Amino acid sequence: MSGADTVHRNHLDVLFRAHYRWLCTYLRRQLHAAENAEDIAAETFAQLLQAPSVTAIREPRAMLTTIAQRLLYQRWRRADLERRHAQQIDVEVATSPEDFAHLSQTLKRLDRSLQRLPGKVRSTFLLARIDGLTYPQIAAELGISQRSVSAYMSRSQALCDRHSANPILTDKRSA
Repeated sequence: MSGADTVHRNHLDVLFRAHYRWLCTYLRRQLHAAENAEDIAAETFAQLLQAPSVTAIREPRAMLTTIAQRLLYQRWRRADLERRHAQQIDVEVATSPEDFAHLSQTLKRLDRSLQRLPGKVRSTFLLARIDGLTYPQIAAELGISQRSVSAYMSRSQALCDRHSANPILTDKRSA
């Protein structure tokens, strides 16, 4: 570990000790759930740990709440995505608890795969599938050509097809 890494970790240690409980309390008020608040607070500090340097923070609580809010929005968006995707799936096929657990695991793998896609490819997919925008609307929204939208959708659809080899995820509307 280099000297800069040690300084960075020491600074984060001071920040953690000074603000972790405050951040958890803040998040509990936002979420009304202690375990989720602690998870998000921990993830907030984990993101700071991965940052190159945080030694010049003038308003640590403002920065911590900004990061935590982003994490909350990501969590809410992911939950919304899972809900919407589950609504599109023929849930009659997945009636047992084991099927639901398998479906949840598959959706989580799909989400992780989508997170690895480049930003515009992922945004194109989400705007089409979640927001229901047309290719021209997506092109205008992202400032790209309709041809790029089509290519990005093909790329993301191939990813979804790999995940939908699972019979639980087969969308009967496309059959």
